[in-house]
Amino acid sequence: MPFINIKMTPGPTAAQKAELIRAVTKLVADVLGKNPATTHVVIEDVAAENWGIAGETVAARRQRGA
Repeated sequence: MPFINIKMTPGPTAAQKAELIRAVTKLVADVLGKNPATTHVVIEDVAAENWGIAGETVAARRQRGA
């Protein structure tokens, strides 16, 4: 029973998230031979000010165009 947790900053639409869930489930089935019926995919939105890369927040990086 695979459990895949995807963390990302907000932005993608509900339709994009649904497609991501479908695609990840299919990938796990194709690559690992796992049953899609028991594959769990969770998407967590993390605010850009709560996510850090290289010592600064994603919000700050986006603000300066990085």
